[in-house]
Amino acid sequence: MTEHQTLKQHLAQWQGGDRLHQQVETTVNLIADACCAIGELIALGPLAGNPGGTYGCNADGDEQQELDIRANDILIEELQSAPVAYIASEELEDPVAVNEGAPLYVAFDPLDGSSNIDTNVSVGTIFSVMPMRCAEEASPSECFLQRGARQLAAGYVIYGPQTALVLTLGEGTQIFTLNPDTGEFCITCPHVKIPEDTHEFAINSSNFRRWDGHIKAYIDDCLKGEDGPNGKNYNMRWIASLVAECHRIMSRGGIFLYPSDRRPAYQSGRLRLTYECNPIAFLVEQAGGAASTGHERIMDIEPTGIHQRVPVIFGSINEVELVQHYYREKHSYQERSALFGARGLFKV
Repeated sequence: MTEHQTLKQHLAQWQGGDRLHQQVETTVNLIADACCAIGELIALGPLAGNPGGTYGCNADGDEQQELDIRANDILIEELQSAPVAYIASEELEDPVAVNEGAPLYVAFDPLDGSSNIDTNVSVGTIFSVMPMRCAEEASPSECFLQRGARQLAAGYVIYGPQTALVLTLGEGTQIFTLNPDTGEFCITCPHVKIPEDTHEFAINSSNFRRWDGHIKAYIDDCLKGEDGPNGKNYNMRWIASLVAECHRIMSRGGIFLYPSDRRPAYQSGRLRLTYECNPIAFLVEQAGGAASTGHERIMDIEPTGIHQRVPVIFGSINEVELVQHYYREKHSYQERSALFGARGLFKV
């Protein structure tokens, strides 16, 4: 078997004696340890209880599965010894104090895609490590209101046929695969490069009637294939697990879209900026891709709250730029209907 550098070795080499890097190293190693424990729990499935059972609702009104809570508790417990001042979690209304005066903040979605738990679809943990930049009188929640461009590290762990950690420290994106014999994450893809072009998109097309005209027009043109203005045939994917969607794009390219829509709760988007969009955007950009709302770069957004939702479009850079072109210059779907009397492939 080929010998692979472990995550611990990689981080030790990267930190190079720099104090802040050493603190990030410690934090990422502890997150990885927590994710190993979460992975073991997920692998047990119903042998560990009722992981897909509904527990209640989180602070933002989304249903929580039992495993959401258990994953959240594992991460918080593991990070008690980290150089982290506060932890923000999708499952908690307010940040949790850990070590006062520490230089870092950590935000995470402890179990992304948890609605898929009982169907044995890949789920994951998403995390972001940020520097503590906060006025003395600011609340813990306000300290998390930093642009994604300030992240020091970000990653996700996907629990699937293999358990893999996808990590960026701002110097490219690396993939580590868990060796179940040693309990170590080992590097298996040192520098991920997302293809610039793609013929594959991922979107929940059941929401077509709720999208704005620009997204409707883009998807309508994708479905026209070679006969449409983009001049190529597309495949469509939808897993409803953000980490699984992102991992496919890391592996072979593609574009993922979760735009805002007309539903009252989703008019500003569906996915959370702090726990999901910023860390995914950091990973994707470091792998040569792009992440946008359709109007602006995800990591340039000035957040207004730790549970803020935003539209997100990420993946192969040329396809993301194409969608942005639809927002800037293309006639929207409704305008097309008025001008040309065409209703497209979806009848609404």
